[in-house]
Amino acid sequence: MDVGTRVTVIRDSSWDGPWQLAFQGTIDDLYAPGPVRHPMAREGELEYWVVFDEPQYDSSGDGPFRGAQIWDRYLKRAPEA
Repeated sequence: MDVGTRVTVIRDSSWDGPWQLAFQGTIDDLYAPGPVRHPMAREGELEYWVVFDEPQYDSSGDGPFRGAQIWDRYLKRAPEA
């Protein structure tokens, strides 16, 4: 996804996370998209820096965060206005 793309950050249907709610944000260039380095990552999975429209709390109650690196499986393009 390109910088400036509007996205919805979604919750995982198989567990209570990684965020408390689904919410809106924008792909930002603070960090370049890169591969997810985690044992549970899918092959070729990327993570993007997303700036949130409103501060958010993660599923552990930590926050509020104004942005974070988000795995692409938790991102959906927001509908065009």
